[in-house]
Amino acid sequence: MKSIFTYSFLLLFAKFGIAHQDFRIKEGNWSAKLLLNEKDELPFKLIIQKVKSKYQFIICNASEKITLTDLEKKGDSLIVSFPTFNSKLFFKIHTKKELKGYWLNYNKSNNYKIPFSAYFNYETRFSNQTNDTQTSIINGKWKVIFDPNTNDAYPSIGLFSQNNQSISGTFLTETGDYRYLEGNQFGNQLFLSCFDGSHAFLFVAELKNDSLKGRFLSGKHFEGLWEATKNDSFQLNDPYSITKIQTTEPFHFQLKDINGKDFSFPNQQFENKVVIIQIMGTWCPNCMDETRYYKELYEKYHSKGLEIISIGYEVGATFEDYAKKIALLKERLNLNFTFLVGGNASKSLASEQFSMLNEVISFPTSIFLNKDGIVKRVHTGFNGPGTGEYYTEYVEKTNLLIEAMLMEK
Repeated sequence: MKSIFTYSFLLLFAKFGIAHQDFRIKEGNWSAKLLLNEKDELPFKLIIQKVKSKYQFIICNASEKITLTDLEKKGDSLIVSFPTFNSKLFFKIHTKKELKGYWLNYNKSNNYKIPFSAYFNYETRFSNQTNDTQTSIINGKWKVIFDPNTNDAYPSIGLFSQNNQSISGTFLTETGDYRYLEGNQFGNQLFLSCFDGSHAFLFVAELKNDSLKGRFLSGKHFEGLWEATKNDSFQLNDPYSITKIQTTEPFHFQLKDINGKDFSFPNQQFENKVVIIQIMGTWCPNCMDETRYYKELYEKYHSKGLEIISIGYEVGATFEDYAKKIALLKERLNLNFTFLVGGNASKSLASEQFSMLNEVISFPTSIFLNKDGIVKRVHTGFNGPGTGEYYTEYVEKTNLLIEAMLMEK
């Protein structure tokens, strides 16, 4: 007679539809996808491996690797959480080479679900449905317009790197970049995608003569158009020229910290210090790229007089909701600078609270103050490491700016 323990063990794995001796997920490269709607699939590469008997799930977007390690069971499903963003993958093991479930993004709502599936083996991010092996030259810099011929049109720079049919790159805008995009080109068809736990981006386009025209999908909630032409000289507005100080009064504000205590700026703690005030949200990938850079900046210059104040504008219903998400980010990234709660994720609220600015048009927005509390620069948006030399140039210039302000008497 089988023991109660053995029976319970068999019953547990029966819920997964597989025998207990087969409760293994194949290690290696997987082809994964999100089903955004009835016809559009967002593919991405998933690596599953075991480290010290624990499964790791690694999502790949070009050179970006996002490792999900917190594997848990709930009913007949397995769950893995994203390390920074408030979202999870729920799935069942159909076989050791097939997973099916959904992605749940709590930053949108508690019911924002997109079907997810993964199959063992990986060749290319997108499959060549046209059987066209010819390639055109996508590589280079493009002038891009999103939502062309509408009141919502906005400019961008497309940066693409090409290796035969494989494409990587990103789009830079005046409020941030679209991070690490990866895809393929088949004939005159271009396909790019990115999935990082916060955003699910899909770009498709057709090359006609020297122009690209296509669609852009963000998750299951947004679809728009975009068009592009090659242009090596095209530039966006200077990110220091978009948001401006519109008063001569000393820079000041009042908020609460993540423990609910009142916080007023300026105060004695920040006297004679160089201060960066970061307006951000934990749900925002560009903000997280900037925050990781600010961590490096803080560790390098804090002992010389640099302070950073990050103000979070969050998804939620209460102060406690906002504070919890900010505190979790602080813990996960081991951040030692000051964190405050702005409120809900609203640019109009941020504009109201920082009325000395003409407008807060982007998360993130950063305000640089010298030792006298005078605003030296306001930087709108953030183009992160996925933008290559643009990011490198920004880091070099910002480091020099901080060093110069620290040397002022």
